[in-house]
Amino acid sequence: MKIPGAKSSKPGKLNSYSEPEQAVIFEQKIKRSVFIANLEACHDESEANNFLKRIVSQYRDATHNCRAYLIGEREYFSDDGEPSGTAGRPILQEIKRSGFVNVMLIVTRYFGGVKLGVRGLIDAYSDTAAKALELVKPRIVNVTRKFRVRLDYANLGLISHVLEDCEILERNYDAKVELVFAAELGFCEKILSELAEFRARKIIESLEALS
Repeated sequence: MKIPGAKSSKPGKLNSYSEPEQAVIFEQKIKRSVFIANLEACHDESEANNFLKRIVSQYRDATHNCRAYLIGEREYFSDDGEPSGTAGRPILQEIKRSGFVNVMLIVTRYFGGVKLGVRGLIDAYSDTAAKALELVKPRIVNVTRKFRVRLDYANLGLISHVLEDCEILERNYDAKVELVFAAELGFCEKILSELAEFRARKIIESLEALS
């Protein structure tokens, strides 16, 4: 799957991914049936369910509200009464083809009195989903890992240059200094190598991966 803007230092390891920056609505008429695509970024099933409830309420008189989502590696689709395989799966396939993740796309249909047939339905839902996805602006999210490092106060300055490209999430000052930091995946190997050397030289006391 090609992710817009994604970069990888090693095959199979994505350093970033793309999710929708904004909600999108797209509408078109196909053989008298009206197809309305609503798309939003969703990061868990609760957000996806709330989005679906809003759309179903908004289009309560619609014939179908077919949908699909891809949240992380979790995927879901529903034909919502259309013949099996003609709506939800084509929508999901278009999401995968776009490269976006953390996205839910609902295609609402108002039946216009002309039956489209299996092939016609697949094409209609695929086309509506694809055109909605073309309107989406990507938001690039850098993948990070979190770590905790513990060391003496006197050695804090020695590791500062190693962590200059990291986000310090927590600072705890007690008998020792404890820092929780996030490092972008693409820089982790270099940072961990330098910190491992510091640990071998007793400059840091411990290093723990949190995620």
